[in-house]
Amino acid sequence: MMPASLTHAERAGQRAREVAIRTSANAAPLWRSLFLFNVYRLAVGVVLLLAIILWGDNIMFGSQDPTLFLASDVAYILFSVACFVTIAARRQFNLQLTTQVVADILFIVVFIAASGGISSGLGLLLLSTLAGAGLISRGQLTLFFAALASIAVLLEHTYQVLAHDALVGQYAQAGLLSAAYFAIAWLAHALAKHTQASEELAAQREVDLANMEQVNALVIRDMQDGVLVVDGRGVIRQSNTRAEQLLGPIRREAGQVRLADYAPALGEQFDHWRSQKAAEAKDAKPFSSAVGARFVPIGRSRQVGAVIFLEDQSRIQSQARQLKLAAMGRLTANIAHEIRNPLGAISHAAELLHEEPMINTTTQRLITIINENTQRLDRMVNSVLRLSRGDQAHREQFKVVDFLKRFVEQFTQIERIDPEIFWLELTGDAEVLFDRSHLNQVMWNLCRNALRHCRRRPESIRIHVGMARSDTVVKLDVVDDGPGITPEVRARLFEPFFTTATGGTGLGLYIAREVCEANGASLDYVETPSGTQFSVLCRAVS
Repeated sequence: MMPASLTHAERAGQRAREVAIRTSANAAPLWRSLFLFNVYRLAVGVVLLLAIILWGDNIMFGSQDPTLFLASDVAYILFSVACFVTIAARRQFNLQLTTQVVADILFIVVFIAASGGISSGLGLLLLSTLAGAGLISRGQLTLFFAALASIAVLLEHTYQVLAHDALVGQYAQAGLLSAAYFAIAWLAHALAKHTQASEELAAQREVDLANMEQVNALVIRDMQDGVLVVDGRGVIRQSNTRAEQLLGPIRREAGQVRLADYAPALGEQFDHWRSQKAAEAKDAKPFSSAVGARFVPIGRSRQVGAVIFLEDQSRIQSQARQLKLAAMGRLTANIAHEIRNPLGAISHAAELLHEEPMINTTTQRLITIINENTQRLDRMVNSVLRLSRGDQAHREQFKVVDFLKRFVEQFTQIERIDPEIFWLELTGDAEVLFDRSHLNQVMWNLCRNALRHCRRRPESIRIHVGMARSDTVVKLDVVDDGPGITPEVRARLFEPFFTTATGGTGLGLYIAREVCEANGASLDYVETPSGTQFSVLCRAVS
């Protein structure tokens, strides 16, 4: 059972390999090798034919039966020509190779028989046939071909011994020739396996290199810094989108683009970097007011080329400002925390003074001033501490229309104003994902600012709710009929500690925007012909 199963498996594997050879793009080299092998076969047949025609009486070729030799040689040539047709069809590679090798063995054995036996030396032709077959077939059936050739040579010599009284001692020569067949076949088999392993390794390396090239292209494309790859001649070989955003588009349709032509200042710095002998600088050196360049050599020599990293100086400066603001924020929070204790003591002392008997009007006015300023400082301290803590948003899903109705009712009651000052235009029934307390804080700040600057007439403050961006965003507008905002103030609206109101902390709009961003929303000022408008854009819940 085992041998039968192995034979079946081998046949199935052979059929699978034949299908792979027909369908794979890598089959082209095999068919080309088979074509060259057939060219060699045709050349052998032609050379033997010329030899028998020109020197037939002086050589051993066909010495025993010239007619048989000539006929078989012509048949060999015709067979070789026919093989070109079958090779061009590119079907059944293994079958074609086996047929051609078996035909070579039969024809050459006939040549040997027509030339007087093993002593003619024509048996050496089978060495090249077996070597070529082993290399072309990647080691498959090589030993089988060697065994077939050995049997054919031994049978031919047996025929010579029985029919033509050849020397029995020449069996040793036939045996050595057979051993050479096996040696050549084994060597071809080993070389074919080594070649196949090398090809598989090269193919795998090619796939790995292609994958790495794709990964590098993706990494370079998505880098925040610009990247230019420049060769030793100063020609730009590769770039990413960020580099073209910083330096301008590259005109690739013009052919090879030189760095000196694309960015002259950067090209001059690149030439200066290549001429230096010292170790490369690790920091980017600005070659313009907005862009800095850092050069990294591709190989050991700077003359081979370099990878140029372009850094946006404005982004670096912005990051530095952010770090500075973060440090100042921590410092301000610490200062605000330290202020709370003496501020509480001042407020408590003012309350005690207010309870003292026999205080005059001047003292009461001074106590009132102290209380107002301590309350202002307390609001500022609380705002700073709330900002420094960065309270996380606990988002919840709710209907924004119902929320705004309750908010306006509470706002008019607490501020003791006429509800007719507000006009609500609430369209739709959209739901948002927002921290309810955060949205209440944002709306309270916007409506208090609107109340401060509006005319306090009916519908002076208008709140509009609608959908935007294909019904994926809820837009909430707060508009007043006040005098509007001057361009000078408009540029600093959302800066911390900037205010135009007496007694204000200057943190209201800044904190409102931070709260919106914490909830995945945005707060922006919208220019209008008259009055003031702020818009909150938050994600709608479908």
